[in-house]
Amino acid sequence: MSLTKQLEILDLIRELRQQLNLSQKQFAAKVGVSFKTVNRWENGHTAPSRIALKLIEKMLRKMGEPGKRLLTQYFPETE
Repeated sequence: MSLTKQLEILDLIRELRQQLNLSQKQFAAKVGVSFKTVNRWENGHTAPSRIALKLIEKMLRKMGEPGKRLLTQYFPETE
């Protein structure tokens, strides 16, 4: 994954989590990963797995209009 793409993903995760009004720990539970994993994603130390990205994409699809905007911005190839 390119550095630019990784930076976009960490922005997506932070923005999604904030829109859902979830802490990193709560978001981690929704995605099925540890708090430490979400923290590392948001700090740019690691990138989400493909499975985690699919779960995040599903969360966005369930959000309605706010999710659609994020999908278009961060997952343009799936729209």
